[in-house]
Amino acid sequence: MNLPEQRDWHQAVQEAMRAATEQEIITRYGSLDVSFNYRWEHVTSVVSLAKKLAQLTGADKDVVEAAAWLHDIRKVSGSAHAVQGAEFASAFLKETDFPPEKIDRVAEAIREHIGLWLEEPLTNLEAMVLWDADKLAKIGLTAVFHWIGGSLAGSEIKDIRALIQDMKQVDWQEKTVASMHSEPAKRAARIRLDHYHWLWKALEEELNGDDLLP
Repeated sequence: MNLPEQRDWHQAVQEAMRAATEQEIITRYGSLDVSFNYRWEHVTSVVSLAKKLAQLTGADKDVVEAAAWLHDIRKVSGSAHAVQGAEFASAFLKETDFPPEKIDRVAEAIREHIGLWLEEPLTNLEAMVLWDADKLAKIGLTAVFHWIGGSLAGSEIKDIRALIQDMKQVDWQEKTVASMHSEPAKRAARIRLDHYHWLWKALEEELNGDDLLP
């Protein structure tokens, strides 16, 4: 008897994540008629960063990529999303051609990606890579455009000066930088945070006309 052909996992995880982001939009806004899909943009950024970090650190590429695509698959469940995401990944990947011996490692990485900073570093390499990639996407210019896009996606009109103040009041990023695991992530995190602060300072100067002064 011929066994049914399993789905290509690379395509399957992307399709599953895309569907989850659309459901999140519907839950938040009532329809898909919005101008920006924040979750999709965040996840695709995390995937790119995680794959690059895997190359630089020697982490398992399959585990890292699958975990990156699925890490926010249950984001709508709030603080429980890491645990539920790990459970989803464990069941979902078994229905694909993903190497079965690596599934538990994907689930572990997803389970451990929560928190904007850490009191103690993670010990699993793939979990470290996912954590670093996820947070790198939240502290630089990438985060600026993702957050602004997400803020403007709804129907509420936003004032740019209010947006600036909201962004400038973020006070957890230094702890995030200090929590990075790999040397490439530590270096990139510091550069990204410097860019983040520079952008808001420069934008405020332009809005206030401070650049007109000698």
